Amino acid sequence: MDKDELKLTSAEIGTLWGQYVNGTSIQMVNKYMLSIIEDEKIRQIFADSIKISDNQLQEVERFIKKDGFPVPDGFSKSDLNEGAGRLFSDIFCLHYLHIMTLHGLMGHTTSLSSSVRRDVRDFYESCSDEAMSMYQRTTDLLLEKGHFQKDPYFYPETKPQYVTGQKFIHGFSSGNRPLAATEIIAVSLNLKKKILEKSLSIGFSQVAQSKEVRKFLESMQSASNKQIQSLGNILKGDNLPVPMSWESEVTTSQDSPFSDKLMLYHMGFLLQTAQSYHGSGLATAMRVDLVATYEKIIIKNIMITKEWFNLMTKNNWLEQPPLAPNRKEIAKEK
Repeated sequence: MDKDELKLTSAEIGTLWGQYVNGTSIQMVNKYMLSIIEDEKIRQIFADSIKISDNQLQEVERFIKKDGFPVPDGFSKSDLNEGAGRLFSDIFCLHYLHIMTLHGLMGHTTSLSSSVRRDVRDFYESCSDEAMSMYQRTTDLLLEKGHFQKDPYFYPETKPQYVTGQKFIHGFSSGNRPLAATEIIAVSLNLKKKILEKSLSIGFSQVAQSKEVRKFLESMQSASNKQIQSLGNILKGDNLPVPMSWESEVTTSQDSPFSDKLMLYHMGFLLQTAQSYHGSGLATAMRVDLVATYEKIIIKNIMITKEWFNLMTKNNWLEQPPLAPNRKEIAKEK
């Protein structure tokens, strides 16, 4: 069967819909950041990222329209206050783009693995290629400017080792087993994402117009801070360095660059993507204190996400994804 004769599957519609809504929200943030960045190299990388994202969003829109689905409203210039003062430093903007690129890499890979149509698979493959190129560029530029936060180093064993008993699992409570390299990967990555989450919640809480939104952002900031401390203490327990915070890269501006809807949605997006990374960390954790830390973070984030959902729906800000046909309701209408 020709690829053009295949209808989009539910998985393909779901990933395309999500890419459009999430993509438009991040695109508005990127466009604001481009307007305040002074460093020429960082400006150029943002300009290129915006151009790439615009092309991807147009392609997503074409896929959705062709199969007769409504294009999501997503986010637009109406959610962007052009000319707003500086809320973030140039370096923070570069860190933001770097982390969002990581999210994109994971998202495109997942979308590709759930796609059937060749043109959709080709699209996500090109998105992955572009994300990998952008990851290389943001990493190189952070390294060049001395701001890339490397994962901890440690000295290797002289030969391969094997697990000999329960001490490996119990960690601190029995035998004081150091973190494994496979565990450090997740702890370090989750810390970097939490640090971004906290810094954004600080900046957004300063400029949000709604008292309810500000209150939520402040509570999210507090939760992020506690989770950073919990994960940081795991590294400190093995005398490993903790990634630097970025709060000092947020200015004291109270001039909002974004709508409250966009800021609240963006924090929800970070919450939801964080859960997948926490789950991956939990899956690789083989020390009881680390398992307990991840479980506590996941449960807390579920509670925060519920608050986020209630606030989004109360303000009629949460766009509904395409739903499967309700066969019972259709039968009643007959």
